[in-house]
Amino acid sequence: MIGRFSNPWGHEEHGLGGVLKWKLGFGEKSEKSDAPDLPPECVVGMPGEVPSEGWRVTWLGHASFLIQGCGRNLLIDPIFSDYCAPMKVPGLRRVARLPFGIGDLPKIDAVLLTHSHYDHLDLPTLGMLGNEIELVISEGHAAWLRRKGFRKVRELPWFGSDELLPGIRVTATPAQHFTARSPFDRNVGHWCGWRIDGGGSALWHAGDSGYCPAFRETADRLGPVDFGMIPIGAYSPRWFMKPMHMTPEEAVEAYVEARCRQAVAMHWGTFRLTDEPLGEPPLRLAAELERRGLAGDAFVAGMVGESWNVTVR
Repeated sequence: MIGRFSNPWGHEEHGLGGVLKWKLGFGEKSEKSDAPDLPPECVVGMPGEVPSEGWRVTWLGHASFLIQGCGRNLLIDPIFSDYCAPMKVPGLRRVARLPFGIGDLPKIDAVLLTHSHYDHLDLPTLGMLGNEIELVISEGHAAWLRRKGFRKVRELPWFGSDELLPGIRVTATPAQHFTARSPFDRNVGHWCGWRIDGGGSALWHAGDSGYCPAFRETADRLGPVDFGMIPIGAYSPRWFMKPMHMTPEEAVEAYVEARCRQAVAMHWGTFRLTDEPLGEPPLRLAAELERRGLAGDAFVAGMVGESWNVTVR
């Protein structure tokens, strides 16, 4: 029997029946919003020179990032395809433009993958990077990726740690989510976030996650974070999305509990996955930061293609 992963915290679970209930309009309706239904703006072109110390983090849309530091170039959950689906489903077409094409990337030293959903693990993108690319993924996916032709695949369990490259250590961090690429493989692989330690700084990509105790536990075990990448979108309708995706208000709590010095928002405005307007998550994020008396520039929702420098602490 194939083993199945699960979240260690109790929460509601929704399968195919829940999807049908949502899409057929039988569930509780999403709240009306006056927020603009527009994708984020885009900074077109490759970012400038990499800093000699610390890291540069560039948002490529959705949960995709180009991470540059210690003389290395890393990608997290890259998706350069026009659709986040196994076929050209019109409703899952990219609505925010890419800042540059995959051919414009510098030489990529490794790719970190949080889980197997199509909007995070895009096989066409990985194929264009080549089957010799170094892949690191959450537990339970390595054999499947090797069958797809990728030769250098490592997987890590929650809080498993490994030296990714000289001077760069990665640790799989817990998240509350699920995996599936078909109706038949639900949760045969795990899901995670990634902490990257190197060059005197700690970066953290939270992965795809509902709000849960993982963020405080991660900080207690691994220490504070210099720069976080935290999801704020795909949360409506709440009755269905709550176990899987955080609201912006929950994302702020995750930012606080993970002890982030600075953070950028992700998982919003790139693909129309759920019911909220594309431009609503950043407005709710800013309002929650103000309500809690936190600096507006501590946790920002930037432009696609925007870069942030992470200085050595």
